[in-house]
Amino acid sequence: MGEAALHRRTLIGGAIGLGLTGCASVRSGPVASAATGNGLARPLLTGSTFARLITHPGRISRITVCTRPFRRAGPRIEVEALHDKRLVHNYGHGGAGWSLSWGSANLARDLALAGGIQDVAVIGCGALGLTAALQILRSGARTTIYAAERTPYTRSARATGTWSPASRIADRDVMEPDFADRWETMARSSWATHHTFVGLDGDPVRFIETYNLRADPARRRAVGPEPSPGDVNFMHFAGRLDDLGPDGRNLTKAEYPFLVASARAFPNMTFNVAEYARQLTEAFLLEGGRIVSRVFHHPSELAELSEPVIVNCTGYGARALFGDDSVVPVRGQIGWLVPQPDVTYALNYNAISMVPRHDGIVIQANGANEMVGYGIDNETPDRAETEAALRELATLFPT
Repeated sequence: MGEAALHRRTLIGGAIGLGLTGCASVRSGPVASAATGNGLARPLLTGSTFARLITHPGRISRITVCTRPFRRAGPRIEVEALHDKRLVHNYGHGGAGWSLSWGSANLARDLALAGGIQDVAVIGCGALGLTAALQILRSGARTTIYAAERTPYTRSARATGTWSPASRIADRDVMEPDFADRWETMARSSWATHHTFVGLDGDPVRFIETYNLRADPARRRAVGPEPSPGDVNFMHFAGRLDDLGPDGRNLTKAEYPFLVASARAFPNMTFNVAEYARQLTEAFLLEGGRIVSRVFHHPSELAELSEPVIVNCTGYGARALFGDDSVVPVRGQIGWLVPQPDVTYALNYNAISMVPRHDGIVIQANGANEMVGYGIDNETPDRAETEAALRELATLFPT
């Protein structure tokens, strides 16, 4: 990753291969360092010390793999006629599903409710399905989710959980001319709605102090799988969201304990996905929505539903259900360490990301670029990939 990718302005719009987008907020003026007990020195951005991340592979509790649904043209949000039904598509968000979920839900809602529709079916119960169903329900329509899986078993439940609105979202060479404007509308709307969950019990959305670390030249490497063949001109929308949130700050060496050449700190929006999905599901049911377990094998089966409008939020599942070969799988793996509550900071280092969540420490080895995992639908965990990332992270801390 180049120097520019570490600047917060780039991070907001898209150093997305590593999920590094975020918004920084630090106090102005001199910042002191402090250490107490066994803690490592930490700048007084949060009033606490660094807890050393325990990187022993024996801490791995599970490894999960998901397939991000990438479409070179960008997410499909449009209406199609299906027999006597109105079918609203809302899928293909790449690695930006949670980040763009609310803005995309608003677009899908408007298409679904056009003409005064009062009964809507939503297919899928992941990030896109839950948010679309809630927005439709809250607009006054009777809403039922039909899904084969619910969280924590959806692919959305295996997401990293960081604000990354441009993560593998479109190919600059293929996307429609107005897509950048539509993307910005979705991103801004989502950013605002995610904020309404900050501070709630369970921390469904919270800001975590994040450190982008740059190794000494001799130690710089991209840890992770090799990129797939080919070349996709992934769109990053640099500069489009520059006004969202305050800036980050470059740190002096006295302000961090890591054995690196330089560091930059910024609070990044993160999602505790398990809790977020639980609260969305609970809200949907309490407000009168219904969830029905059902598997669809062919689009013709949708005609059996009683609702006149169907919103398709099946994500990668749309490839099989609707025969949409434009949906390309992008494999992503997370190694989960058992929760370490005293670790309250996130890291990005040598293409590895570490994010603390209530349900565990997320470890990802992202590799050299966004072609890593492209076209791969194999969801078999690779423990060696996670262990290599842990060995690299262990070098950050003094012995």
